[in-house]
Amino acid sequence: MRAIWKGTISFGLVSIPVSLYPAVRREDLHFRLLRGSDLSPVNYKRVAEKDGKEVPWNKIVKGYEYEKGKFVVLKDEDFKRVDVEATQTVEIMNFVKLADVDPLLFYKPYHLEVGKGGGKAYILLRDALNKSGKIAIAHVVIKTRQHLAAIKPQDKNLMLELMHFPDELRDKSDFKAPEGKAPAKAEINMAEKLIESMTTPWQPEEYKDEYREALEEMIDDKVAHGGTKPVKTVKTKRPANVIDLVSVLQESLNASKSKRAAVHGSKSKSKTKTARKTAAAKHPKSRRKAA
Repeated sequence: MRAIWKGTISFGLVSIPVSLYPAVRREDLHFRLLRGSDLSPVNYKRVAEKDGKEVPWNKIVKGYEYEKGKFVVLKDEDFKRVDVEATQTVEIMNFVKLADVDPLLFYKPYHLEVGKGGGKAYILLRDALNKSGKIAIAHVVIKTRQHLAAIKPQDKNLMLELMHFPDELRDKSDFKAPEGKAPAKAEINMAEKLIESMTTPWQPEEYKDEYREALEEMIDDKVAHGGTKPVKTVKTKRPANVIDLVSVLQESLNASKSKRAAVHGSKSKSKTKTARKTAAAKHPKSRRKAA
């Protein structure tokens, strides 16, 4: 994998050489627009609003609309004039408690891989953050744009997570707060029991993009049958009007217990089946006698 950025973390008078790698991958399915009659791909053209004529790439410029219908053109040299002195530096400004930062501000994680000769300083920063329970807030310029970012310890490494600037978040007062009476004690107790019954150890491998998997399966089906196989419609359940919270919570609790028992039973059967296969593989003679 190629690093998308290389530079240094500036930590007081300490400089740590690092490389930046994406921490997540998104494998979306890509679709082409086609003409329905003959499945010919549809292409887009760059057309000017004024006369409807197509504009070649070498005739296109970037413009900022400062008033309705009025633009100022920005050329490559204009962008270069902007101060990007810190382009190759993650400039740490201060340290804060993670709990004090609004989680909505974080949006894109990257792995920070240490460069040659920076191991000791890298470990020092990582361990100091771990011990203090704090994160570093920094500025970094990636692809001509300055970002707010946080540096966090992650196992043996450091992560850099891009952040929204606080003024980019919508004001909470723009949204209605819930109205109604406070839940009764019995309702809270029942909700706590439901949460407890649905609590499991964190197993990240169990969480998958079910929609994407179903979509891929459907596409494979269509390809195999020449696109003629009818597609099953999925009925969605409509939420019922909640009248008696306690009875609804009790019903949910019963359903949760039944589901957990079924899952536990299927796992036990799977383990028994696997153990039998393993035993049969180890002792083929005994398997023949049993047959």
